Amino acid sequence: MKNMSTATATACATQLEHALGLMARGFSERTVDVGGSLVSYRSCGTAVPGGKTVVLLHGIGSGAASWLQCALDLQQDAQVVAWNAPGYGGSSALPMARPSAADYAMRLEQLLQALDVRNCVLVGHSLGALMASAYVAAGYTRAEQLLLVSPAQGYGGGDKRVRGEEIAQQRLAALENLGIAGMALKSPERMLSVQASEFARAWVRWNTQRLNPASYTQAVYMLCGDDIHRYRLPAAGPACAIYCGADDVVTTPQDSRMLADSLRLPFQLIEAAGHACYIEQPQAVAAVIRRHLDQLS
Repeated sequence: MKNMSTATATACATQLEHALGLMARGFSERTVDVGGSLVSYRSCGTAVPGGKTVVLLHGIGSGAASWLQCALDLQQDAQVVAWNAPGYGGSSALPMARPSAADYAMRLEQLLQALDVRNCVLVGHSLGALMASAYVAAGYTRAEQLLLVSPAQGYGGGDKRVRGEEIAQQRLAALENLGIAGMALKSPERMLSVQASEFARAWVRWNTQRLNPASYTQAVYMLCGDDIHRYRLPAAGPACAIYCGADDVVTTPQDSRMLADSLRLPFQLIEAAGHACYIEQPQAVAAVIRRHLDQLS
């Protein structure tokens, strides 16, 4: 954590308190039962029959709450639903020790069915992008637009498997040695660019602090054992595009552009943003999502 002056620390604490108040009033956590398992989510905007919906999937070290600023910026345009992936927030964990992205996608379909979401812009960030790709590849039909934002591609394919085993060992060793609290202190270093605000850093830490160790472990195994290339996007499926923070050091612009090229998808950078671009530049990411909302039928 960077050293801060007393004035900066006070201002940051005030901003964080304000954000938590906004979340409590307009982006509170809810749960729905899907066949004996709970899925928790946060929502804002107005649900209208046949209306537009944005569905937001977070990454491995975050949760639904992390989308707060971006979601509130979109609430006048659509119903916004940000899920807590299985084992995150109030969501029940998946039953298997090493789930695939397809297992997460099945639970997502159960949530969208329960909420009667029929036509949405599905936005997956980082590991959420792998889940979103698996959702569309499975043939579920509730997403008309698919946005992969700083997509994690997984390490379960081909020559990446050895690297995947190394990354799993590193992440689980960090969990054991640092604990969730220690990981939260370090998380802004990789999630954000060097020019990120102190509030953005505080928001990343706040969300990371709420991880469940067992479910984080499940997600690590999914990241390191699965591969986005297993989930071929159907030619007749939703319109897709890939975005990446210009200063992303996790899923780099080069890697994201190569994925876009391999899938023949449009690609665009989010300027002045690291990996968690929707936290660092929430209005810019909301503007991107809004353009795709305008394309919904």
